[in-house]
Amino acid sequence: MIAQNLPWRGNRQVSAELYDRGLAVFPDGTTRITVERDPTPRYIKAGKGAYLEDVDGNRLLDLNNNFTTLIHGHAFGPVTEAVSSQLARGSCFANPTEHEINLAELLIDRIPSIERVRFVNSGTEAVMFAIKAARAFTGRPGVARIEGAFHGAYDWAEIGQAGTPANWGAPEDPAPVPLYAGVPSSVADDVLVLRFNDVEGLQRLEDAAERLSCVLIDPMPSRAGLIAAVPDFLKALTAMARRNDILLVADEVLNLRQGYHGASARYGLKPDLVAMGKIIGGGFPIGAIGGREDVMRVFGTQHGKARLPQGGTFSANAVSMLAGYVAMQALTEDEFDRLDQLGEKIRTGLIEAIKRHGAAFAVTGAASLFRIHPKQKPPREFRDAFCTPDEAVRSTELQRHFLAHGILLPGGAAASLSTAMGMAEATMIVDCFDDFLSQANQH
Repeated sequence: MIAQNLPWRGNRQVSAELYDRGLAVFPDGTTRITVERDPTPRYIKAGKGAYLEDVDGNRLLDLNNNFTTLIHGHAFGPVTEAVSSQLARGSCFANPTEHEINLAELLIDRIPSIERVRFVNSGTEAVMFAIKAARAFTGRPGVARIEGAFHGAYDWAEIGQAGTPANWGAPEDPAPVPLYAGVPSSVADDVLVLRFNDVEGLQRLEDAAERLSCVLIDPMPSRAGLIAAVPDFLKALTAMARRNDILLVADEVLNLRQGYHGASARYGLKPDLVAMGKIIGGGFPIGAIGGREDVMRVFGTQHGKARLPQGGTFSANAVSMLAGYVAMQALTEDEFDRLDQLGEKIRTGLIEAIKRHGAAFAVTGAASLFRIHPKQKPPREFRDAFCTPDEAVRSTELQRHFLAHGILLPGGAAASLSTAMGMAEATMIVDCFDDFLSQANQH
């Protein structure tokens, strides 16, 4: 529609050449399925603060921030200085360092539900070991999870992540849809899929309680629409879990960035275990499991063999631990408040533009996150947020319009802010969206 006349492709000659080389060595041209291509990936040369420079010399405001990881933006001075110093002393060791204690103490001090911590290398590992810890503690194999939510690349966390109208089943009985070809059918047998914000549907949790170790819950699942949990849903979920000795596992790998005390505290959720990642690594690979001392004891060897053995070559490496500690120290309560205000200004501006133009768009999100949906009203759960083919086209047009105006808006129009941004960037985002709607009205 409107995107065809925009120079959204920009200059991509060098990126195209690199992609040709990539196709000769990678099955899909790159080594991450999450890398966007339209039609080719945009290869990056450097990042500084809120902006990226690609290999073709284009400068872009980055609303992806490596999938929400870089809450301070790119090349954050305190982190780069600390890491450079650490590299001169060594990057990783088979022995522990003080850095891991420092970061663990910080997390325990800030996150109300955390009494003990265990570090891993990614958010996927954090969720995986949180599920394993729940199984080891309860002696039960099953996992309940929310339909459409993303929880990394562990078989039992992936079931029910990517359903479509063709296979997701009846609303009252969501199907345990596998993510990839060849998933053993036995995996789905141990996963109960629940709809987000569906209080009545929680009766299925009660019915399956005797086989469930945990409920995996993201207080605002991003892939499922960046929709906040309603208080009644969390209250009912918590009561049912407590009544049946089912552990609550909060996946805050992405949403820990919602506040100084994390996302669970923001929404009144009191989990038994918390999976973390992304921002706690300061831009370096990291994951962490935190939670109640008695549950976390499954990792311990003080009284014999651990009920849940866990280790990793790069787990708690000195660079990630130090980078994470420095980055988190810089995330003061004042900085979180400023990000909240910035996010609120943007969401309010986007909503006002929608009303002004009478456009069929809606906005969700909180704190430093926002998502623009090609929908008449804000979705309440995954099925509401699922895009029809026509809606997907409109979302792509929006993404291309932003790109044409120097803003890298992630696919699905789900964006994250960084402390490197200010009111100038907020105005830039809102004005770009307003311009998109103005042009759309002319066609």
